[in-house]
Amino acid sequence: MAFRKTLDYTTDNTLEGRMGKEAFSKALEQQKNISEKEYATIKYLAEFAVRPMFRTPVHKTPSAHGIHQWEDIHFPSSDGTPLEGWYIPSILGESDKLIIINHPMPMSRSGFTGYLGEPFSSVDTLEIDFVAHMKHLSEAGYNILAYDLRNHGNSGAANGGICGIGRYEWRDVVGAQNYVNNHPKLSGMKCGLYNRCTGGNAAYEAMYRQPGLFENILCFFGPMTVSMTALMTSFAGLMGLQKYMELMDLEQLKLGGFTNGEMHPQKYAHAVKVPYFMAEVLDDDWTDNPRDAQEIFDNISATDKELFWIENTNRRFDGYNYFGVHPEKMIAFFDKYMK
Repeated sequence: MAFRKTLDYTTDNTLEGRMGKEAFSKALEQQKNISEKEYATIKYLAEFAVRPMFRTPVHKTPSAHGIHQWEDIHFPSSDGTPLEGWYIPSILGESDKLIIINHPMPMSRSGFTGYLGEPFSSVDTLEIDFVAHMKHLSEAGYNILAYDLRNHGNSGAANGGICGIGRYEWRDVVGAQNYVNNHPKLSGMKCGLYNRCTGGNAAYEAMYRQPGLFENILCFFGPMTVSMTALMTSFAGLMGLQKYMELMDLEQLKLGGFTNGEMHPQKYAHAVKVPYFMAEVLDDDWTDNPRDAQEIFDNISATDKELFWIENTNRRFDGYNYFGVHPEKMIAFFDKYMK
């Protein structure tokens, strides 16, 4: 029996096709001329861009903030990856309002453990406490479903451990929405989203790919979304290596990941048509704000939207803690659209 060709790889599927001929050629030239030490740093940055270097543990539960009525839940992503999470009912009693929450890379649903030292402190030394945000929402009368994205926290591994900063994780957002929409109790609740950074990028793409699934979403609280080009160019610049961005993209592809350009949330942000709140660190040392955040925000299709700048810090991780310490704008946003 003659061999029958079943796969058709076009130029666009190749490394050169994904990067573009000019960028690919430039990367190969950079590879020839870069020093061994600089190349090791570029490889390190490429690894950071496409694969969480560690799993941040779920380091506290709702009980740590005095919420004693909650339950562990689990459900599949749309591609079958098992996801772990919590359902936290409002401490005020029966409520018909639900907020679905996810998180950034490389964190978990509970936050980040930089204060515990290595390996976490290689990224930042702060503790980030997302459970504090959940406490504020619970006290304001909201039920909460919070979950770990694939390859994070206690959720399952997938895609060779690669994080797509939304390019795979949109399937987890779909899985969470399917879980809610098919649940005998949760499906009857008013529903809003609270998705940050990688989780926010993932929600943009989920809404782009399956808009009908999100027709009942009333609003979207989306702090700290970022393009990987802005993030990784800033990291490279801090190390004096910004002239090697094409080589970094090539190394990311060699690891099985995406180029920085392929992970741009700007491509999918237009799918967000519900009332939207975005918050960003204005002087973020890790991005080129205000340009990057403004560009993402401008691409959001919602006519009712707000961009809030977090000031008096240049530390990105301060932005993740902000609404745990200052919940007023968060609560006011959800109260306005989830009456």
